[in-house]
Amino acid sequence: MTTEKKIFKKIAQSKKARAGVITTAHGEIETPIFMPVGTRASVKTMWQEELEEMNAQIILGNTYHLYLRPGHELIEKVGGGLHGFMKWDRAILTDSGGYQVFSLSSMNKVTEEGVTFQSHLDGSRHLISPEKSMEIQRALGSDIVMNFDECPALPATKDRLRESMELTLRWAKRCRDYQLKDHQNLFGIIQGGLHHDLRTECMERLKEMNFEGFALGGLSVGEKNEEMVNFLDNFVHTMPEDKPRYLMGVGKPLDILNGIRAGIDMFDCVLPTRNARNGQFLTKGGPLNIKKERFKEDLLPPDPECNCKVCRKYSRAYIRHLFTVGEYLAGNMITYHNLYFYLQMTRDAREAIKADKFDEFYSSFYNSYTSNMWN
Repeated sequence: MTTEKKIFKKIAQSKKARAGVITTAHGEIETPIFMPVGTRASVKTMWQEELEEMNAQIILGNTYHLYLRPGHELIEKVGGGLHGFMKWDRAILTDSGGYQVFSLSSMNKVTEEGVTFQSHLDGSRHLISPEKSMEIQRALGSDIVMNFDECPALPATKDRLRESMELTLRWAKRCRDYQLKDHQNLFGIIQGGLHHDLRTECMERLKEMNFEGFALGGLSVGEKNEEMVNFLDNFVHTMPEDKPRYLMGVGKPLDILNGIRAGIDMFDCVLPTRNARNGQFLTKGGPLNIKKERFKEDLLPPDPECNCKVCRKYSRAYIRHLFTVGEYLAGNMITYHNLYFYLQMTRDAREAIKADKFDEFYSSFYNSYTSNMWN
């Protein structure tokens, strides 16, 4: 049995919402936290220095993409791992690659051994097993490693979800048995769809394996939003109090606040960077589409209530011009703001929890964001 490591300390709670600290070899992470997604060893359009500026304490890398290009062996050889390769000395979490294997591959075959899939890049065939996923993540040297799981799309029958859950549990044991580097922490992924009994069983069996943290996978993959919110409200508080709780791949600002309200500590999503590339600022007054004609002569900052360096200096008119003529700087500016907005939102949530005023913060943010004043 693997020796249990304690990496999380809760420091405050406001009803179910909680604030805490996760300790890693590359620094402490104050929770609740949003983690920018750096899929291919880069958060799109962003310099690492810009992420440090906005105090991003942890970012993500992806096992599937880095395995295909440039290869985990190369990253370990020339960088000593992902931290050295991309010159990022704060914490890194790596996804196991399971979600990408199922979502990006046009042809994959699931067996007990693992998943055989066709690369989305060149059609070559590969096998990622639990051990292979751990090998890749060990080479990458991430602080938080995710176990390899199957992620079925919803809706799915309960029988199908149980079958998937059982496979995930068998794979989790193989991941847990793999020897990672001393500084690495392995999180178990709880599956089971929207079925409380399946999720509970999966969680209890994962607890026996002494994971350093627990993640909820298989949400925001086809179910209705209110179903996810209700599930989180009823389930998250049953997760271990002394371990980090991570909601994978979720999501929109209000989804994150709903997760925090339920007791989740960690979040990631490509939405702030992806939407930036489509010209969407995420603001306290709701989304703002900079492409709209009405902003052509608008000298206001993108978000008048934001203190990021973009909103302190530049106008909507200027950024709209950059975006419409295809200047790369527009993507950098919108991405910078969106990530700053997410990180500030979770910082504000943390302060509200510490003051035991999270409900008041939630209501104020919700009313402002849903006003959609820029539409």
